[in-house]
Amino acid sequence: MTLAVKTNEFELRTESRSMSRFAGQHVHFIGVGGCGMSGLASILLDAGAVVTGSEPKPNPTTFALTQRGAQISRDQLGELLSSSTNLVVRTAAVPDTNPEYQAARVLDIKTIKYAEMLGLVMSERYGIAVAGTHGKSTTSAMISYALLACDAEPSFVVGGTVPQLGGGSRSGKSDLFVAEACEFDRSFHNLFPRIALITNIEEDHLDCYKDIHEINASFHTFASNVSGEGKIIALGTDLNVQRALRGINVPIEFCAFHSDSERSEEADATWTIEKLPSQSGCPCGSVFHNRKPVATLQLSIPGDHNLMNALMAVAACVSCGIDAQEAADAVGQFQGVDRRMTEMGRINGALVVDDYGHHPTEIRATLKALRERYAPKRLFCVFQPHQHSRTRFLLKDFATSFVDATEAIIPDIYFVRDSETERTLVNAEDLVSRIIENGEQARHMPEFATIVSYLRNQAKAGDLIVTMGAGNVWEIGRDVVDATSKSE
Repeated sequence: MTLAVKTNEFELRTESRSMSRFAGQHVHFIGVGGCGMSGLASILLDAGAVVTGSEPKPNPTTFALTQRGAQISRDQLGELLSSSTNLVVRTAAVPDTNPEYQAARVLDIKTIKYAEMLGLVMSERYGIAVAGTHGKSTTSAMISYALLACDAEPSFVVGGTVPQLGGGSRSGKSDLFVAEACEFDRSFHNLFPRIALITNIEEDHLDCYKDIHEINASFHTFASNVSGEGKIIALGTDLNVQRALRGINVPIEFCAFHSDSERSEEADATWTIEKLPSQSGCPCGSVFHNRKPVATLQLSIPGDHNLMNALMAVAACVSCGIDAQEAADAVGQFQGVDRRMTEMGRINGALVVDDYGHHPTEIRATLKALRERYAPKRLFCVFQPHQHSRTRFLLKDFATSFVDATEAIIPDIYFVRDSETERTLVNAEDLVSRIIENGEQARHMPEFATIVSYLRNQAKAGDLIVTMGAGNVWEIGRDVVDATSKSE
């Protein structure tokens, strides 16, 4: 029997699915506690695989996996491996020197990275892959939440924790599988989706790409992986997206703001959204498909950039057989991914917010959205640069990103992946000097404790404090709020 949420393109099978290639196979995950790895482990358990793994830092996700029958060790020494183990999956963070990885090699077990495993799992399902320099996590979470709310029973792996989804991954009953497609290390070349989304393309990850031309070429390869029966949904007003999609021979549905599409022939789009007045501090708009109004969309999260993410999410849901207005209603109820403009608490009447943004464009968009949403008297932005190479490559753009902040507070650069030589080429003081040269207020405070003390003394009612970055800068917001709550 097949239960169907129907479309004229395919059926969402909830009871009849062909047997997985992993049924009966022993698959071991090195670093199974992460969002993506735990999500794949859960999907494989449902597919009938024998799942084991290791995780030095057990968490609720690993506990849930053990409750479902997975064996998980805290040690990465290979004690759960044997000659009968069929496959070992490791995260990109696990080096070749890892003892468990070395044990797998001694036993001659096939080993692959997370991105390859994601591609294998997606190949057995109707894959929806969300790529782009910005907005991947939010857009993939929006799609997952909307499909779930519309009873489409998707599986998904989102690159972040989503409270409304109970985490960042799920094994659903249908063939639909939503996943974030990351361009770092060209990992998204392992994915062969039926529907691919490209939210935007900018310079980033310049430690593994030479320039924007290489980045565009990499996105072109990703787009080429979409099957002839599939489609691409992409931002039509992004010139790099247009360049990356040249010569792609699958249907492309461009998305744009209605006003941009009207002004530019090149931006003529299948999907557009016309912004409407909103009293909530979160954007609202009319959705058009082939120039015909099909839905009204009222977001529960701030930012015009999220209005475009939402439009693309609606387009993806419609491609999965969901009614446009039902999809828009569901997306409108989405309340965000953890560490995306997440409210942490208050200090002296000032609101403290945390955000993952670590690229100049993300900083600009987030600060603008926070201004519109909260209209603060003063906005303090604590930005922790992520990687010395990214800071050096994008230093000029970073310097112009804080125009909506009353003051930028910059701790030392979060050191990850870079060489010691790269570390000597740029520092946080260089960024502060550039911000000040751009006419904005900024200060370098190397230590988190110093920043916490400064904010505790400065914060007043009506102020907004945002901690921002991909490292551990969120600890500052937590400590500011904790210190306040303990003193009250």
